[in-house]
Amino acid sequence: MSRTREQRGWYFYDWANSAFYTTVITLFLGPYLTELARRAAVGGRYVHPFGIPVDYRSYWGYLVALSVATQLLALPVVGAWADASGRKKHLLGLFAYLGSAATMAMYWLHGDRYLLGGALFLVANLAFGASTVIYNAFLPEISTPEERDAVSAKGWGLGYAGGGLLLALNLLLYQSAPRLGLPSELAVRISLASAGAWWAAFSLIPLATLQNRPAVKTAPRPGGLILASYAQFFATMRGLRRCRPAVLFLAAYLLYNDGIQTVITQASHFGSQELKIPIGTLTLAILMVQFLAFFGALLFNWIAARLGSKNALMLSLALWTAVLVFAYVSVRTTAQFFIMAALVALVLGGSQALSRSLFSLMIPKGSEAEYFSLYEISDKGTSWLGPLIFGLGLQFTGDYRLAILTLIVFFLAGMTLLARVPVPAVLSQQLAQPEQTTDRS
Repeated sequence: MSRTREQRGWYFYDWANSAFYTTVITLFLGPYLTELARRAAVGGRYVHPFGIPVDYRSYWGYLVALSVATQLLALPVVGAWADASGRKKHLLGLFAYLGSAATMAMYWLHGDRYLLGGALFLVANLAFGASTVIYNAFLPEISTPEERDAVSAKGWGLGYAGGGLLLALNLLLYQSAPRLGLPSELAVRISLASAGAWWAAFSLIPLATLQNRPAVKTAPRPGGLILASYAQFFATMRGLRRCRPAVLFLAAYLLYNDGIQTVITQASHFGSQELKIPIGTLTLAILMVQFLAFFGALLFNWIAARLGSKNALMLSLALWTAVLVFAYVSVRTTAQFFIMAALVALVLGGSQALSRSLFSLMIPKGSEAEYFSLYEISDKGTSWLGPLIFGLGLQFTGDYRLAILTLIVFFLAGMTLLARVPVPAVLSQQLAQPEQTTDRS
């Protein structure tokens, strides 16, 4: 099977699973689960999952935090297992269909079933993260170092397009529900389930085209899978000391990606609270970001081909900093907010696609999934720091603009570390990396 055909199939997993992120996490599930928890509180403020008093308004936030914790524990096992098994394709299918099944089951969330909703979200989001680790680990296997930026960018771009398309269809259904005679709650449940169905249907494409490769490392015995996988993960962590470029890159990514995630999560609050933009208009901005990010990923692939991956990524981080300055100085109307959102979209896809492709050059052969589990943990495990700084800035200044400006430190610090990553040495090391077998039995 040709490498090009595998690449084309690989792109479609981003198209498949991005629907879960946009429709379920970004828009519908948080408010809907909060409403189910409110009903369970029976006129009060508290629900009592497993006897623990929880303000129903905080339920979604606690769920997200718990989900991050489960990923921190599980993803290292998934990465080590995938590398040792030589069955990445099968594991991708396992987690894709576990996640999509849990998402489709959200159709049955009604009444006060907030606990069922929380359990389904935890399963679906864990499967989403695990499948993303394996999906990313295919990148070094299906592309040469010279192709890496273009392949990563096309995957990210198609993901934004797919997630945005289903989100637009679900928003159309939700807004048209009264005219169609559908209760709004039923429209939400259909939208949630549709994300699972979309995820399942389009996962067939990568599963039909991707191929397993022989494992470089020896798989652990089934009875000792978890312990052996953790042992290998900690061995990989110790080995990072000999891979300075990867350590520097992960530290840089930890910082600037936290800034990116905070801008994404707080921009709508800035629009609604500071600029008083209606929720319907903000939703249009979210859709615009989804589709423009597709072109942004392709644009930065073009820039990377001319300036190099690292320089193009540095440029994207400089533009992120400029966007924050623009938000502080100039964004005072809905039109200016849309200009800011468009600028965010153009650098969003590029910075994420180039980060993935650049990191893939630093991974020893046979450890792709393990290293990408570290990459995913850097993404999921540190997203509290940016919101904390933003919240403290807002609390002490009372000014959304000053709070946004504080996020510049994440981009400047990330750029400083990224500048020290020796990319040419990394590429040479990657090409010369000998295949080593580690006994993990």
